[in-house]
Amino acid sequence: MLQSIVFAVVALLALGFAYFQFSKVRANILLGKDEAVTGPATARWKNMLLVAFGQKKMFKRLIPAVLHLMLYVAFVFTQIELIEIFIDGIFGVHRWFLGPLGGMYNGIISAIELLSILAFVATVIFLVRRNVLFIPRFHKPEMQGWPKLDANLILVFELILLACIFTMNGTDVVLQDLDPDHYRATNFAVSGFLGPVLFGGMDASTLHILERVGWWGHITMVFVFLNYLPKSKHLHILLAFPNTYFARLKPRGEMLNMPEVMNEVKSMMGLGDPNAPEPDMNAPLPEFGADDVTEMSWIDILGAYSCTECGRCTSVCPANITGKKLSPRKIVMNVRDRAEEIGNKIRSGNTEYAPNNEGVLSVDNFDDGRNLWDYITREEIHACTTCNACVEACPILINPLEMINKLRRHEILTEAKGPSDWMPLFNSIENQQRAWSVSNSRTAWIEQD
Repeated sequence: MLQSIVFAVVALLALGFAYFQFSKVRANILLGKDEAVTGPATARWKNMLLVAFGQKKMFKRLIPAVLHLMLYVAFVFTQIELIEIFIDGIFGVHRWFLGPLGGMYNGIISAIELLSILAFVATVIFLVRRNVLFIPRFHKPEMQGWPKLDANLILVFELILLACIFTMNGTDVVLQDLDPDHYRATNFAVSGFLGPVLFGGMDASTLHILERVGWWGHITMVFVFLNYLPKSKHLHILLAFPNTYFARLKPRGEMLNMPEVMNEVKSMMGLGDPNAPEPDMNAPLPEFGADDVTEMSWIDILGAYSCTECGRCTSVCPANITGKKLSPRKIVMNVRDRAEEIGNKIRSGNTEYAPNNEGVLSVDNFDDGRNLWDYITREEIHACTTCNACVEACPILINPLEMINKLRRHEILTEAKGPSDWMPLFNSIENQQRAWSVSNSRTAWIEQD
């Protein structure tokens, strides 16, 4: 009875704190501007099932894809054992599923154990890949410090979790001979052999303690992992599904249009609506692009929080390959970090960040004197060739190019700045509707006899 009460209290505290943290992530994502979700739902479900659940794009690199699949499948199937632990913990029973499932129970737990062995192998290889082998995409400047520690921590958590699973099951197998009334007979593929080897010969009291250590260690690591996710790149375990569902369905080479610019170009070319009202010359100039996350779409910020930091986008970026500073992964990480900064400052309630002191601190009444240019240099975005290689490479359909283009548009159209070798081109297109600034009319070639 006492264990059930303790378990219920721990579970409620862990789940409550996790809900609080995930709600902050949701609020940060919604700092972005509204964007309509367009396109058929069938295409979105297809993206989610094939890309997020089926990991279709992962298999463009076979070795990491197979290793990731080992972890992924083990993670999914282990949830069965996790559900049983919740039932056992709340109702004070032991291996509740053994009753209703009968012989199937041994097969299910055996499958989980075999998958756990594969997960152990994959975890060790991932640790070696990240810390021993020099794989360039894991050693870029943006991966130093917390990102590197974060990647290693989750792998260590996985090893602890696996150790707890086999401690729990292994001691259980040995205790079945010592305490058959409580520990009913099972036949597990791995623990049936491993349990007697590791724990055979121990007295019953020690085995009881180790079994509880394994049981509590398993659920504790699950709670730790759940509350760690909102601060980790491993949030993609959950957000990959909504990110692939809400990903824009437009062709990859098609950029988001700006109606204000499109209408202006149409007017210049005589294609505008003749019945359209005259523009208000005293109206404030519109803001083009984005210089902060609040000017980006919530879809962009969702993508930033879904980022796995795998570096596939950066590893195929031609600018990065040729030594330029641009790293699409860094851009995405910077967008997420800036969203975190703004969200935390708004939740602080500090009126120092409110331009209107009489109003409530909110996304519409917020200014901390910073923006994305404090995270991203202009040299980085100037290096982008808009080739879409990063978009094609992302395993969960994040679009770094949209973020880069919005920063560029703000710099060129709103700030009227840009690289000195770009400006003559823009000025010529604006004033003469052509790339080259020459004196002849653009249509002179058809006006000749």
